[in-house]
Amino acid sequence: MARYLDQPDVADIAFGEVMRALSDEARLRILTLLADGEYHPCNTDDLQLDLHKSTLSHHKRILREAGVTTTRLDGRNYYVCLRREDLDTRFPGLLDAVLAGAREALA
Repeated sequence: MARYLDQPDVADIAFGEVMRALSDEARLRILTLLADGEYHPCNTDDLQLDLHKSTLSHHKRILREAGVTTTRLDGRNYYVCLRREDLDTRFPGLLDAVLAGAREALA
């Protein structure tokens, strides 16, 4: 049975925390990989990032605690997904603007 790691409720997602979480290039790369709204395996190979496992875990925790992503634990496997609907509800247009800027900056 799948369970979810702690994350803020939609009403508790703070603008400053979201912006802080998105102020790092590695986290922006993770964001662009999750833009499709699907759950993705949480390891460096599947996310195609050149990051050490502990560094990736740190970045995923920052994104989850800020309310940007949700993480599902299924057995021993972790899957992460962008909280697009929740972020669009809280801050309309923010995610699209950040994704467009991130894609341009990271290209």
